[in-house]
Amino acid sequence: MPISALLARIRGLVPKSDDQHYEQIVRHFGVGTLRPPPTPMSDGELARAIAEFLKARPSSESVATLGRRLDPSSGL
Repeated sequence: MPISALLARIRGLVPKSDDQHYEQIVRHFGVGTLRPPPTPMSDGELARAIAEFLKARPSSESVATLGRRLDPSSGL
């Protein structure tokens, strides 16, 4: 799945009040820290990963947790 399509799905899951979280996601995809999942994620799987990410402040640690949820082989 192209990153733009994945980001569109993520944008739908991140409330506008959590724009800092969304900006962190976009930034980390841009620099290559986050990678799209190697196999498609269901809407439920993606929603759970994003909900977990939204529970914490946007940080390197929370981005790494999200990265492991998106791609367990990422090594983050």
